[in-house]
Amino acid sequence: GLAHRLLRVHWEDAGLPRSFQILDSDDQYRLIRRLLKEMNLDEAQWPPRQAQWFINGRKDEGLRPQYLDDAGDSFQRQMIRIYGEYQTACERGGMVDFAELLLRAHELLRDRPDILHHYRERFRQILVDEFQDTNTIQYAWLRLLAGERNNLFVVGDDDQSIYGWRGARVENIRDFQKDHPRAPIVRLEQNYRSTETILKAANAVIANNSSRLGKNLWTDGKQGERISLYAAFNEVDEARFVVERIRHCLDESYRRSEVAILYRSNAQSRLFEEALIQAQIPYRVYGGLRFFERAEIKDALAYLRLIANPGDDAAFERAVNMPPRGIGPRTLEHVRSLARESGCALWEAAKKLIGGGVMPKRASGSLQAFLELIEQQQIATAGLALYELADQVIKSSNLPEHFRKSRDGKGQDRIENLEELVNAARQFPGSQMSIGSDEIDPEALQSPEQLDELPAFLAHAALEAGEAQGDAFEECVQLMTLHSAKGLEFPLVFMAGLEEGLFPHSMSSQEPGRLEEERRLCYVGMTRAMQQLYLSYAESRRLHGSDSYPLPSRFLREIPAELIQEVRLGAQVSRPVYQPSPTRFDEPNTNFKLGQRVAHPKFGDGVVLNAEGSGGNTRVQVNFESSGVKWLILAYANLEPL
Repeated sequence: GLAHRLLRVHWEDAGLPRSFQILDSDDQYRLIRRLLKEMNLDEAQWPPRQAQWFINGRKDEGLRPQYLDDAGDSFQRQMIRIYGEYQTACERGGMVDFAELLLRAHELLRDRPDILHHYRERFRQILVDEFQDTNTIQYAWLRLLAGERNNLFVVGDDDQSIYGWRGARVENIRDFQKDHPRAPIVRLEQNYRSTETILKAANAVIANNSSRLGKNLWTDGKQGERISLYAAFNEVDEARFVVERIRHCLDESYRRSEVAILYRSNAQSRLFEEALIQAQIPYRVYGGLRFFERAEIKDALAYLRLIANPGDDAAFERAVNMPPRGIGPRTLEHVRSLARESGCALWEAAKKLIGGGVMPKRASGSLQAFLELIEQQQIATAGLALYELADQVIKSSNLPEHFRKSRDGKGQDRIENLEELVNAARQFPGSQMSIGSDEIDPEALQSPEQLDELPAFLAHAALEAGEAQGDAFEECVQLMTLHSAKGLEFPLVFMAGLEEGLFPHSMSSQEPGRLEEERRLCYVGMTRAMQQLYLSYAESRRLHGSDSYPLPSRFLREIPAELIQEVRLGAQVSRPVYQPSPTRFDEPNTNFKLGQRVAHPKFGDGVVLNAEGSGGNTRVQVNFESSGVKWLILAYANLEPL
């Protein structure tokens, strides 16, 4: 806002027309698309969102295209060229985007000492909030405006710097004293939100970060309950536990609006949404769309709908040029026009146009390739299990590869959502998932109902997307990513999916800087809880199209054992859970004792720590030497006594 006001006053000095226009994100995207077309660049190879991300990122770093070096990289070279054309178009049209406001304001103050002096005199004191979230150009702008007068007061928390992926630099707050050596530091360590137990746990986790200014939160409030930890069989069991515990808490004293479920990845929301719908508990996805409302899910479902029914016009319109395959608005209008005249579906109209020879060869070829893709998948997926069909169709659509090339910071989330859609198909009631096992019942695949699974699944997706989400003022349980939770607080918080590879994310665990940001994200999540905090992880999870058996997150190991109690649906125990009792359990194998050594074909040798349940539902907890602690359904575990 301040940069905008500065440029409105000094528009001529900044090299702008008096009535310059501000481009919002959508305007910027459309301009980039037009430029790519003028440059004869294929959107499939040079996605507009990718170019938009590149341009905004360079501006946030204070870099113009003429000062960028491609370092011999052809991709960088082309992106720099697109940036240059975009800058020329903006200057020609008198347009500035959001990133340009700060960059041009900085250049104005840097190049005009008289204007800089004027504003240094006008703003005698400068206060900046949330300083840990500033980027390169923002801090450069502030330093220039403040000068050497020591009139800059910044407020921030380096332990809550979690937006590195969108340009924020935690180094700005860490290096502040180097740039301003006479600036005193005031640590605000008293916390008025969380219990003493929650604060001790959060302090213990964040203390493992090496690069921090250092502080230790404390409270003179209640000690509070210990943090609850649940080890789930799999992600379905995790969602079931969380919702059952929420139902119990709602029956006691909590209101729905006082409860939040936090997760690392958007894709994790689906199972919680389904469990809440089944429990008839109103919920709201904070700061985002519900799972089946997300664009990439609707894109993938459009392909599946065409497999089930090529006459589905809405699905045809959505899928035909997503990802972009050279089928533009003019071609689509030809198809629509013929469909109206002939009274037929778009699919049939497209077939007639291809055979009629009235369209340009390139457009006709692209349209034919799309129709052939759908027809080939109809044949190739016949007889496949629902989840296999979904997996194959999504891969053949090239949607995952399209999002993988995206550099707008959201590509990985979209890919994970597509993978979760395949998981949804796998766990769909008709697929007959076994409890505690990720194997499909072979006999179920032979049932007559299997033939109708795809339409039934598509109807299920449509109904879930149509479920009215609670509005902002309704009493709802809140679902959100950990990033969205920053700045919020709830009496009761559930943090789900604390597993290696998920949280910390696999893309961050090998890089120290990114791992520290993941730990800060965990710290932020834990300190959202005011009274009670539940942490959970799954011992098996369907990830990236395959079954995984992740280790519990390292963040769990960083919490002192005396602050945690392990919970089950019907009971709770203190950690550690190992009790070398000679007590025997009778079913289904009377040869095992607690404390006995056993062997598993995949996990190796271990010690039986605990057991619960009866009959076919008996499960045992085993501490494996190489794989850690896991719960296993005894009937399927193939354990051998040693």
